[in-house]
Amino acid sequence: MPSSTKGHYDDHYPTLVAVPRPHPPLPSRIVVAMSGGVDSSTVAAMLKAEGHEVIGITLQLYDHGLVVGKKGACCAGKDIYDAQMAAERLSIPHYVFDYESAFKEEVIDKFIDGYIKGETPIPCILCNQKVKFRDLLRAARQLNADAMATGHYVRKIVNDFGESELHKAVDENKDQSYFLFTTTQEQLDFLMFPLGGMNKDETRKLARSYGLELADKPDSQDICFVPNGDYRQVIEKIRPGSFIQGNIVDSYGAILGGHNGIINYTVGQRRGIGIANEQAIYVVAIDAAKNEVIVGTKDKLKGKNLLIRDINWLGREIKEDDEVECLVKLRSTHKGSTAKLRMLDNDMAYVTLYEEYFAITPGQACVVYGVDSSLNPSKRQLSDLERGLSQCIDGTPIGLNRKAHDATTADTDNSSFIHYTRVLGGGWIEKEIKDT
Repeated sequence: MPSSTKGHYDDHYPTLVAVPRPHPPLPSRIVVAMSGGVDSSTVAAMLKAEGHEVIGITLQLYDHGLVVGKKGACCAGKDIYDAQMAAERLSIPHYVFDYESAFKEEVIDKFIDGYIKGETPIPCILCNQKVKFRDLLRAARQLNADAMATGHYVRKIVNDFGESELHKAVDENKDQSYFLFTTTQEQLDFLMFPLGGMNKDETRKLARSYGLELADKPDSQDICFVPNGDYRQVIEKIRPGSFIQGNIVDSYGAILGGHNGIINYTVGQRRGIGIANEQAIYVVAIDAAKNEVIVGTKDKLKGKNLLIRDINWLGREIKEDDEVECLVKLRSTHKGSTAKLRMLDNDMAYVTLYEEYFAITPGQACVVYGVDSSLNPSKRQLSDLERGLSQCIDGTPIGLNRKAHDATTADTDNSSFIHYTRVLGGGWIEKEIKDT
């Protein structure tokens, strides 16, 4: 690794200064997935400063005419232009690949299918799984790259056995590990995440030091192909026959009213149901087979048991009926709940939460986290790192003498604290299992 040197800074042409951090041996050819945002552009600058041969690739994922005038979405025409300008500023080759067909088939169509089935899908995970970390990674290999780097806020840690592990970012507020649970071991070995140890302010500061004009560009907020955040508009345009009228019923099947399509509803929804009731009512389930929306009071949304499917596992191999103590996140904003996972056949698992969770939603992801093995070297040979270890409530380590979900009563000995940072894997929520 080249030593860091301070160079002359010019308002227009600052010297690229290397940021000390582990990377492949020099010289390396590294493809950077450039979305046109500050994060991936800064990654390209960092790697160029370290002496790597950097190639930028941006994906044309959809007809950006669909989102003309839309702000806060990635991968649109303006973002492609920004990626090109960043690459030009850094004097690196840059290519735009047309992946519109693959993106529509693997992401947009599956997104719509999910809503038709009564689910609430997450297209960003599908995009990472089916396009960015599959097709783009394949393109990087075809370019004889030694690695592919992205601007995601996650960490890749190589353990004492030479195995790549996926961990949460240092900055919990920017952590994107939830969206990357489908990453395979082979893909992880080839990937780099240079921003995993930084926060956003540090990234922007670094971008300014590299002279990147997009250093203060706002983060993308919405689903890139959904104009104005209205996914119904996209579904109406692509699948106009998907809105089929049906009944809104209570948990006993009594008809309370009607709806204009289950696509308009998601589990946990309160507004826009159109049913008058003395108590606030929520969507508690969607029965696509009957084309019914089931509503009830808030207490009907609390659950502890769920079934997940299409599991991708990054931890030590586990077999059918094996159990794992873990932390799970059921939404990207969920701080985490301690749980027990039991493997079933057909890439499915049964998850039991230790505390009830509000609105377990089919189509969302259940991402499974284990203990940071670097903090517990003596525990590494136990069943998948975390069996028998202490629990962590709402993502806050509370020590080995777990007490009533209250971190303030925990053992204050820092050596006993357990951090759930490693992504062991995850799956898609198939359904909530109601207690009988």
